[in-house]
Amino acid sequence: MALTGSCLCGGVKYALQGLPMMLENCHCSMCRKAHGGPYTTFAKVLKSDFAFTAGESLVDHYQSSADVKRSFCKTCGAKFTFDWAQAPKHLWLAIGTLDDDLDMQPAFHIFVASKAPWFEIHDTLPQYDAYPPNID
Repeated sequence: MALTGSCLCGGVKYALQGLPMMLENCHCSMCRKAHGGPYTTFAKVLKSDFAFTAGESLVDHYQSSADVKRSFCKTCGAKFTFDWAQAPKHLWLAIGTLDDDLDMQPAFHIFVASKAPWFEIHDTLPQYDAYPPNID
């Protein structure tokens, strides 16, 4: 089963073969700034399962930290992936860009030590101050 996604302007499209391994809510300050919300929900996927299928010339990358490169649409600014050097076989996909429904729920919250002070987490998912153990 392939899942598909796209950016806000529709210029960039992608396909994801199979289902993500898990979902996580990231509350770090960089994700808040990049996505403009209190947190971002990412799907952990195999790099080999992810491919841009249209508009790849519109995709750019930003080195947000020494170990992380993020991709986005140059036209509308939609964010796609979080590529962490310490997990070279995986990508984290911003699931807000999916066009298909995904019947999964987040497994946990990460970087809650730096979450927005004006946002309260009201669910019972595990919370980690930074990366959880065994994330790669």
